[in-house]
Amino acid sequence: MTFQAYIDNIQAKTGKTPADFRRLAEQRGLVDGKGIREGIKAGQIVDWLKADFDLGHGHAMAIYAVLKGAQGPAAVTKKPARTKAR
Repeated sequence: MTFQAYIDNIQAKTGKTPADFRRLAEQRGLVDGKGIREGIKAGQIVDWLKADFDLGHGHAMAIYAVLKGAQGPAAVTKKPARTKAR
């Protein structure tokens, strides 16, 4: 499953975009303008996403990656280029 597929499935299940999750995480004090706040562990974010949105571990980690900045906006809006098999 591609990263984009994870994001699409999360949005279909929750009705929330990555930007929505960022706003919610900011309201909870988990992230700031630079990314995840110092001292916040992945497990805290994953636990929140599992509890409040019934996400599985992999889907919660995809949102964590977005919040961390490992997957920027381009990663969740662009489709991967297709290449010809040789």
